Amino acid sequence: MNALRRPSTAVNALLALLIVGAGFWGWALLRDTSQTTRASAAGVRTVTATQGTVTRTVSADGAVASASTATATFTTSGTVTEIPVKVGQTVGSGALLAKVDATDAKRDLELAQANLEAAEDALDRAESAGTDTDNASNAVTEAELAVDEAEAAVAGTRLTAPMAGTVVAVNGTLGGSSSVGSSASGASGSSTGGFVDIADLGKLQITAAFSEADATELKEGQSATIVWNALQNAETTGEVVAVDPTATSENSVVTYGVTVSLPNPPDGAKPGQTVTVSVVTGSVENAVMVNAVAVTTIGNRRTVTVLDAAGKQEVRQVQVGLEGDDAAQITSGLASGERVVIPTTTTTTTTTTNMRGGGAGGFAGVGGAPPGGGGNGGR
Repeated sequence: MNALRRPSTAVNALLALLIVGAGFWGWALLRDTSQTTRASAAGVRTVTATQGTVTRTVSADGAVASASTATATFTTSGTVTEIPVKVGQTVGSGALLAKVDATDAKRDLELAQANLEAAEDALDRAESAGTDTDNASNAVTEAELAVDEAEAAVAGTRLTAPMAGTVVAVNGTLGGSSSVGSSASGASGSSTGGFVDIADLGKLQITAAFSEADATELKEGQSATIVWNALQNAETTGEVVAVDPTATSENSVVTYGVTVSLPNPPDGAKPGQTVTVSVVTGSVENAVMVNAVAVTTIGNRRTVTVLDAAGKQEVRQVQVGLEGDDAAQITSGLASGERVVIPTTTTTTTTTTNMRGGGAGGFAGVGGAPPGGGGNGGR
């Protein structure tokens, strides 16, 4: 009888070990699963769809320039004898800027006037004699033209301001030649550099070079924000007034020149200062919008993952309107106030490894190894 009881006792002991091991494994599995649920919920990043204004802008570096400039260049060659102005001086229209030696020009004028008098005397004699006056008349006409040219040459020895403004450059020197720079230009547009350059510093504008991709979105009348690099906290607004019809290519980079008005320049603004120009190319008010990173694009299909109050995720197809700088306009498929999951490219396998290790450890314990010491599961 003792021999029969010994096997029964061993069987009972084995069954007890199996029950304890199964219970331990089930507890560990449930514990890891609960931790996985909590970790997943905590690891989800979401943003809330809101209603507001979606704005799209394009930016480029630019520079401050005068909106009204002019170059003054001598029309008579000679040696410069006087420059009564200096850089930074304000001048009025017609003000004297410089002079050249007028000796030769005045002598030529006197000679032309004497020739004209002689031609007129010859015409008078021909008329009094009743002879042919055609040749005498032609001579008078030629002499009159010569006088006009000589008078213009004398006037050209004085260089005057073509517009009111500030002298921004004096490119000639006393005793030097008057032939400096190029022919005089109008009072607007870019300066090619004359003997004296003038700019209206009360009328400033911004010139910037935008990439060809951004330039396709630009047109006259668009609002722009200008931020100064050198002036602290200096920011103002302007408006696109012109986009160059032709491109400029440098080092294989294609850009288009854009001119932006500057109606209210900040204190300290001067031509030549560098700025950053941001032009608003699109804006939609009262739009349902969400952070652009929450929208997934695959081909022409756009989707978002919505998280409900219970933590359940739902993938929805949406229609995107204006793609702004930071937010995208959602025209259908999403409502304001809904929570949208931000996609992530990283994943974690910690929980899966724990479950696999725990299970193997539990079974290994039953087989004789210490519980939780699942070396095989760890591998």
